Amino acid sequence: MTELSLRVLRHLADGEYHSGAALALALAVTRGTIWNAVRVLDAAGLDVHRTRGRGYCLSRGLSMLERDTILRHAGEAAARLSVEVCDVVDSTNTVSMQRAAAGAPTGSVLAAEHQHSGRGRMGRAWHTNIGGALTFSLLWRFAQGAGGLGGLSLAAGVALMRALVQLGAKDTQLKWPNDVVWRGRKVAGMLVELQGDALGPSTVVMGMGLNIRLSDALVKRIDQPVTDLETVCGRELDRNAVLGAILGELVPALEQFAESGFAPMRAEWERYHAHQGLEVTVRLPSGDTQMGIARGVADDGALLFESGKTLRRLHSGEISLRACAPAPQSARVRSRA
Repeated sequence: MTELSLRVLRHLADGEYHSGAALALALAVTRGTIWNAVRVLDAAGLDVHRTRGRGYCLSRGLSMLERDTILRHAGEAAARLSVEVCDVVDSTNTVSMQRAAAGAPTGSVLAAEHQHSGRGRMGRAWHTNIGGALTFSLLWRFAQGAGGLGGLSLAAGVALMRALVQLGAKDTQLKWPNDVVWRGRKVAGMLVELQGDALGPSTVVMGMGLNIRLSDALVKRIDQPVTDLETVCGRELDRNAVLGAILGELVPALEQFAESGFAPMRAEWERYHAHQGLEVTVRLPSGDTQMGIARGVADDGALLFESGKTLRRLHSGEISLRACAPAPQSARVRSRA
């Protein structure tokens, strides 16, 4: 995806016809250059119609990101935010971490229409389709060091769920530690990166990726069950409104976390927990797997995992659902750190 193709896309986003001549004049390039830019949009999976005498038109309009519109939807939180929208970037998290080291202020937000190297947890690539995803990073500074930030990604997950409920998403759930799922299909994910001293202060960059409108071609490329927010909500969504709503919930949640940690949000997180009380398989970074029951989370965000009569605290790894029936509560469970 090129910057010129994205500039063309901004003109086509209204869903109306635009002639090649008009686009060439507006962007100060030749009609042949416009033709090549549209071919890039085709290759990216966008459905661009061509009609002789009328020009180019998208089959469905898109909401392109606009800074002022995002801030308007963020409400009172806008006063704490500095938002930048870019067309193309390697990774919003990578750039935000670089800016953090250079002294960027808390509340700095970088949103991108397209990432060349978007990253998820455990080094996975984050796949998106142009105009159909929301990828952004939020930089936030804390007085605490890394040891005092346990449960931060879960607190951000609670804020994300609050925003999705506000937007009309029903039945969305949280998968530990930081995915959003709907009926077993992934809707959103988060990557949290930290820099700073062990005792503080520290800086956190929270990168989020949400599927807003997935193309059929992209779904076939992703190696796990996925869905998008428009399917969940049953309506078309303005990505500016979605991002504004999320930022509007993230700011107060992070302010609360800075004062009180994750503990006050723990019960709310567990209400959204997709695997609460269910039998799961835990895949550890070592490659080993263990079966047990997901009993919720601790105040520091650790997964409470019951195996046999032992309640373990897991700080890393992944879980996959093994059964849909709630497991019985143990009469007596011995805790082990």
